[in-house]
Amino acid sequence: MSIRRRRRVEPEGHSGPDERWMASYLDMVTVLMCMFIVLFAMSSVDQQKFDALRSSLATGFGQEESERIDVSEGVIVPAELVDEDGEAFADVELSAAQKEFDNLSALRERLRTALEQNGLGDKATFTIDARGLTVSLVSAETFFATNSTALSDVAVRIIDALGAVLVTVPNEISVEGHADNRQSAAPFATNWELSSARATQVLRRLVEADGINPAAIKSVGFGDARPIAEGRSKEALAKNRRVDVVILSDAEEEVRQLLPGLQASSPVR
Repeated sequence: MSIRRRRRVEPEGHSGPDERWMASYLDMVTVLMCMFIVLFAMSSVDQQKFDALRSSLATGFGQEESERIDVSEGVIVPAELVDEDGEAFADVELSAAQKEFDNLSALRERLRTALEQNGLGDKATFTIDARGLTVSLVSAETFFATNSTALSDVAVRIIDALGAVLVTVPNEISVEGHADNRQSAAPFATNWELSSARATQVLRRLVEADGINPAAIKSVGFGDARPIAEGRSKEALAKNRRVDVVILSDAEEEVRQLLPGLQASSPVR
């Protein structure tokens, strides 16, 4: 009886040369490349910029005392948008102010276009300030006769052209009357009553004829306390007999205070 020997089965495996060393080699080459890049960058650094950066970082982390804050050279924000301490306003406030200014500017152009379409483009002036958008009904022609609250034909046409646009605006509106510096006569005891009555007439026209929401509009009289033309000439007196229609901004106080600066830096007035 013969015993047959069993063949030994060799385990299967990689028959070629072992290349696992390449992974470690490539890692080392990558590290060396990064090191040489860093060394090259350090060898060509601008020493002045490096010193400025080092000083700024040291000051920022409190390692060195400083009475001033390191800032970049050049104009970062317009001077009108910097507070009394020389610091720029918060980005959130600037963004909100720019948005509000753009909205008021767009409304100004709509109102201006409405007047131009009616041949009245030179009969009003526009100003954007911390209150909002002011439309002054001022021209060489008389909007109000002497000691009268009756609107002239020109004034009615202007108010109706403005009202067609303002009726679509959600902002509150302040109608502000002004009188010239001559003594008022009956039935008005003072220029306060006269200017208030004139503002009320404009308000009534905007509400009764143009559909402005009565809950969103008010009238104010300033008498002769805020003239825009000096002297007692016929033209100066006519300019001071005026009414301002102010579209009040509903933005926060901090945001509205930035509007004059944006107006000053705007190429369009």
